[in-house]
Amino acid sequence: MRRIVHLDMDCFYAAIEVRDDPRLRGQPVAVGGARDRRGVLTTCNYEARKFGVRSAMPTWMALRKCPHLIVVPVRSEVYRRESARIRALMLEYTSRIEPLSLDEAYLDVSSHARPAAELAAELRRRIHRTTGLTASAGIGPNKLLAKIASDWNKPDGQHEVRLEEVDTFMRPLSVRRIWGIGHVAAAKLEAIGVRTCGEMQALPLWRLQELFGRFGQELFHLCRGEDDRPVEPDRERKSLATERTYAHDLHTLAECHERLAALHAELVADLHKHAEARRVTGVFAKLKFSDFAQTTVARTGVAPELEVFRTLVAEGFGRSGRPVRLLGLGVRFAEESAEEETQLELPLSC
Repeated sequence: MRRIVHLDMDCFYAAIEVRDDPRLRGQPVAVGGARDRRGVLTTCNYEARKFGVRSAMPTWMALRKCPHLIVVPVRSEVYRRESARIRALMLEYTSRIEPLSLDEAYLDVSSHARPAAELAAELRRRIHRTTGLTASAGIGPNKLLAKIASDWNKPDGQHEVRLEEVDTFMRPLSVRRIWGIGHVAAAKLEAIGVRTCGEMQALPLWRLQELFGRFGQELFHLCRGEDDRPVEPDRERKSLATERTYAHDLHTLAECHERLAALHAELVADLHKHAEARRVTGVFAKLKFSDFAQTTVARTGVAPELEVFRTLVAEGFGRSGRPVRLLGLGVRFAEESAEEETQLELPLSC
C-alpha cells in the first residue's frame, strides 16, 4: 500500500518576508508586483486573507480590500534558496519526491519502516528549526487524499487519512475539494442536487460522463477517494497554463478580451510560484467553442504579456466565430537538454 505525504509550506513567500523583517509580524503582508493596473499578487499571509486578499489578485484590488496591506517585491533567489534547504531535508526521508512548486511537494514514503504521520511530523519540526518557517502536511494512501488532508489543519498542522477511513472521509466532503472541480462544474452539480462526494457517488458513471465527458470517468473514481497516480520524481514541467470555463458563452471578441486580465493575473502568479521553471520560450492561447471544437494559437520567442495574449485570442476567435465557452492562457518552457545551447530568457510581465 502506498503512503503519500503532501507537504505544503504555509504562505511560503510571505512567511519568508515576515521572518526576514520582524517589523512585518502581525501585519497583512503580500508579495507581488507593482501597485498599478498590471500588478498581481503572488501570495499573501493569513492576516491579509482575513480581508479577502488572495493569490493571483490584482494589486490594486487587494489594496482596495485592505488599504493598509504591505506589498513587498518578489525575491525569487531567496525563495529558491529556502526551497533547496527544505528539499535537502526531504531527501533524508525518501528519494521519491515530486515537487509541485517551490513550496509544495509529494513524498512517497511507502518503503520507510516508520509510520508516515510520524515522519511528516518530524520533517515539519526540522523544517521549522532549520528555516524558521512552518509547513502543513497531509498523509494518505494516494495523492488525492494527501493533498486534501494537507489543508485540514493549516497552518502548521497535519492530518492523516487511513485506508480504512477513506469512505467516511470522502462522503461528507464538498465536491469542490476534488481537483478539477471549479465554480462552473460545482454549479452544474449543485443544479442536480449534488454538493458532496457522497451524493456524487450515487450518480451512475454514464451520468457523470454525460455531464463532464471524459472527465466524468475520473470523477467517478475521485469522488470515492480512488487515485492511482504515482509520485513522479524530477518530472520536467514543459508548460504552465490556466483556463476558465464560463457559465455563459462569450459571443464576441470584446467579451473574450474582457476576461483576459483576470486569466493573465492568475497565470503570472502561477509563474512566480513555479519560479524554478521560468525559462519561457513561448506562449499559447486556447479557445473551446460552443460546439466543443477547440483551437490553440501559439507563438515562440515572445514574452507572456497581456497584449500578446489579446492578439492570440483574436486570431483563435477568428478561426471559428462561434461563441466561446472556455479560454486558456499558457506558456511553454525550454527543455533542459536544449537550454545550454539556445536559451531565450523572457521576463515575466507583472
